[in-house]
Amino acid sequence: PDQVPLWRPTAQSLAEAPIQHYLADLADQGLSFDDYGSLWRWSIADLPGFWASVWQHFGLDQVSSYDEVLADASMPGAQWFTGARVNFAERCLATGADDKVAIIGVTEAGAREDLTYGELRRQVRSLASSLRELGVQPGDHVAGYLPNVPEAVVALLGSAAVGAVWTSASPDYGTASVLARLEQVEPVVLFAADGYHFGGKTHDRRSEVADIVAGLPGLQSVVTVSVLGLEPFDLGGVRSVSWADALSRSAVPSNNETPTFTDTAFGDPLWVLWSSGTTGTPKGIVQGHGGITLELLKASALGCDIREDDCYFFVSSIGWMVWNFMVGGLLLGATIVCYDGSPTHPDLDGAWAIAESVGATVVGVGAAYLIAGHRADRRPAAQHDLHRVRTILQTGSTLPPETWHWLCEQALPGVWLQSISGGTDVCSALAGASPLLPVYAGRIPAPALGVDLQAWDEQGHPVVGEEGELVVTQPMPSMPLSFVRDPDGSRYYESYFSVYPGVWRHGDWVVIEDDLGLTMAGRSDATLNRQGVRLGSADIYGVVDNLPEIADSLVVGVEEPDGGYYLPLFVVPAPGVVVDEDLRQRINQMIRNRLSPRHVPDAVVEVAAVPRTLTGKRLEVPVKRVLQGRPAAEVATGSITHPEMLAWFEEHYRQRKES
Repeated sequence: PDQVPLWRPTAQSLAEAPIQHYLADLADQGLSFDDYGSLWRWSIADLPGFWASVWQHFGLDQVSSYDEVLADASMPGAQWFTGARVNFAERCLATGADDKVAIIGVTEAGAREDLTYGELRRQVRSLASSLRELGVQPGDHVAGYLPNVPEAVVALLGSAAVGAVWTSASPDYGTASVLARLEQVEPVVLFAADGYHFGGKTHDRRSEVADIVAGLPGLQSVVTVSVLGLEPFDLGGVRSVSWADALSRSAVPSNNETPTFTDTAFGDPLWVLWSSGTTGTPKGIVQGHGGITLELLKASALGCDIREDDCYFFVSSIGWMVWNFMVGGLLLGATIVCYDGSPTHPDLDGAWAIAESVGATVVGVGAAYLIAGHRADRRPAAQHDLHRVRTILQTGSTLPPETWHWLCEQALPGVWLQSISGGTDVCSALAGASPLLPVYAGRIPAPALGVDLQAWDEQGHPVVGEEGELVVTQPMPSMPLSFVRDPDGSRYYESYFSVYPGVWRHGDWVVIEDDLGLTMAGRSDATLNRQGVRLGSADIYGVVDNLPEIADSLVVGVEEPDGGYYLPLFVVPAPGVVVDEDLRQRINQMIRNRLSPRHVPDAVVEVAAVPRTLTGKRLEVPVKRVLQGRPAAEVATGSITHPEMLAWFEEHYRQRKES
């Protein structure tokens, strides 16, 4: 890693950081720490003590008592805060002043809607009343087929308020992908939009909504949300309620009415998040009210440094867990931004233009957006007034070190880049930055507080300074309660605990240094293993993706039946570029020089496109399985970009086999 930090804490940044108030609380209890490392080590050495301190620091002791912090520490199945009562929606609406803006909704066309905390409370109370009138009971499932608009946040909070279990699918998903998810949970109410904005176009989804409704026989009601003004819907006789009517119910319950917020236990289900679904039926990950509330408070305030006066904008659809993570900003009384549109509209600076218009202080983006800006040599701070942007949250996939330098030195000079690694599985960060730590290019500063993160070898031994499996050896409150339609827990167990029984295996390669700094090295289940040496695919992407001649790339390592090993690099050329022998040799030479001879691929193959998940991850594992002879239909049934490419990879497999 670079020896000179891209960012380091200042006296002012330290003084303003929420973690300082938490450290002061610990000091009052006789606990003091010299640095982040000692604080983190205490947080995993005394899990009950750490999480009890978080509970108290954020005032949850004024909300509910509990019997025991960690009654059972086994994984899976850890039992947290037994006896406690927490409702996520109630906590999201407990802090912000009535006249403070809670949600800013922005469209591509520039239309803006501000929702104050007072109005948000009124809407959630009204919607909760309507949902109860529609027959929704605690434990029922409620689904959203919505773009990233304020109504989506209200629908989530209204569902949580009545104790229903929320789930969602973005309207850019195809009907089959939506039904592959929603039919598993059999929702009783669907919130459905008529369409969405993206790339300068409006996308009418009314026919898709009709098909989705037809595919959900247990559906009782649809709440229609007019984003494009295209109502009415044809819903085939299913009861329909407009958004306006759903919000017209009395917001003030009388003495004999049910309170707005159902009394939910810490471990009651809050929502279902979905895996990408690229290797089979999408996995429905069930997470709970208390675990999510506690984890998002900790991760947002003590990790990401989100503050009550922040304007917090994460570029996302509601189908990506970072949207749920951003909603957690409401727990702190912050203002969150819902943007219905493309981050690259009308040009690559689209997201920065939105950040300017709303006065964002915290901006969250995927790695692909930053890489695209770097390749185009954009200078957003020179074109837009971004002086309020204090920090960038980056996630989704690894970021080349060169892009770190571009962002912090040229795009937004002096900005604090927080690279975060976590996942849908825990709806939080496993590792990230801290306001107490400097930032070096290409490195995540440290494991998150309360996360006993280690790198393990194949024998289950911790390794330092070399690649290992990313594991979490003690439970986290936001780990899944269960999977959908997994009554015996076997699918849940197989997903995380089958390699190291009782220890969470996340599916990533990671290098952890003595100073706790981490380097992510790609998915472990798509790792490259040549001559017994493991190679991180991220290393190769770090070289190839910086070549101006290459628009995209995919590398996989294929173990073959005869004991051979095939390591192809598939590349998408930039417009006007020909992948000839000269370019192939230059790619191989750069990989050899920058990495090692072992990293040089067996073939550099031109492809028309690289299939990815909708959150931007390359489909390394499904492509690898196709190249091992599995039919494409068996390895990728979820929503992906360029699904036609899987047939191309099937043909590539057949040609290699015949030759």
